Amino acid sequence: MNWRRLNHSLHRDIGFLCIGLTLLYALSGIAVNHMHDWNANYSIEQFNLQIDPLPPGVVNSAQVQQILRQLGETKISKKHFQPDPENLWLYADKRMIRIHLPSGNVQAEKSQRRPFWYRLNFLHLNHAKQAWTWVADIYAGGLFLLALTGMLLLPKRADLKRRALMLCLGGIVIPVFFLFIYY
Repeated sequence: MNWRRLNHSLHRDIGFLCIGLTLLYALSGIAVNHMHDWNANYSIEQFNLQIDPLPPGVVNSAQVQQILRQLGETKISKKHFQPDPENLWLYADKRMIRIHLPSGNVQAEKSQRRPFWYRLNFLHLNHAKQAWTWVADIYAGGLFLLALTGMLLLPKRADLKRRALMLCLGGIVIPVFFLFIYY
């Protein structure tokens, strides 16, 4: 087996090995890049409610429980925060509840994980750590080898070789250009 045939086989086999991971990383990469447009990790439902107004001041735990009952919350929460005397924030059953005490206006958000996207982004951002770090490193190494073996597959025709080299150069120049713009 000559080196060209060996390079071809390596490129093909590494490419097949990387296909699944590349598709998953590409999907989650797009989702992560557009978090400001769409929260891929969580589905967030927002709604407004009304409770009986309360006078401004420090709210005690009995008042918090009373407010939660008015809101129909089944799970009682001990987590609350009062940023100022007129506002109260409660955390109950995957909900963030903001209450303006003098008016009784309630703004609530309920968040729920999106099973597919949350797990995919969890891996993409390497929150798993441990063994997944090795998988991600091996994948990155596979992409590196794929690029190197791909460079050795340059066509024999001069016009195609020139085109391939220009495309490779473009792949280097584009990120360098953006580094100069943003950094």
